[in-house]
Amino acid sequence: MNLLPLTKIFLGLSCFFAVLAVIWQLSGGNIPLGRLPGDIRIESDSGGFYFPITTCLLLSALLSGISYLIKHWK
Repeated sequence: MNLLPLTKIFLGLSCFFAVLAVIWQLSGGNIPLGRLPGDIRIESDSGGFYFPITTCLLLSALLSGISYLIKHWK
């Protein structure tokens, strides 16, 4: 059994989370995901609706890029 691809995945995830932790620390824990311009927020007295469309698009692009890099990493 060849564990090399699994090792690459764990190494890539570790690097990703390390970079994310550094960004989190440098921003003071105030990353505006979920509060970006273009996120839909409708509030009323009886309740509210929230759909983070811009955040979803940003995360989709980020995950697509990571997926592309993992697929083409040799």
